[in-house]
Amino acid sequence: MSNSINIRPLAPADIPDLARWVAETPLWQRYTVTEKSFAERLRAGLASGATIFVAERDGTVLGFVWLVARGAFNRSAYIQLIGTRLGARSGGVGRALMEFAEARAESREMFLLVSDFNADAQKFYARLGYRQVGKLDDYVIQGVSELIFWKKLEREV
Repeated sequence: MSNSINIRPLAPADIPDLARWVAETPLWQRYTVTEKSFAERLRAGLASGATIFVAERDGTVLGFVWLVARGAFNRSAYIQLIGTRLGARSGGVGRALMEFAEARAESREMFLLVSDFNADAQKFYARLGYRQVGKLDDYVIQGVSELIFWKKLEREV
């Protein structure tokens, strides 16, 4: 088994397995994501030309990132969705996906949202240089705030 993480564009063949493990993840379940709904969302994304990448090791998809070039304020890059397979957490997959997305951003800033109850993700993004710059109460689901995280990217565009 290799430790090397390969990041490549999402392929239609990746969708069934990716949708299955996303739907089995407690965080996504809190947002009522099902295997069917997530598969449909990914297919619609691919059909519309969305920028979605997967991270794989030894042919197994361990994570994904959905990047929107100017998804924040029609100016800054935005990570619409990111996730890692439960068994792959703390294995460098999330960091590799974030670094990959940042390298492909077409702006000097990156934004993302993280749930107020997801303390581990908040710490992870802080370690990568993101800071909380706002909060959206009840934005996606009632009773949950989405925290706005932002990072100034260290490069010229």
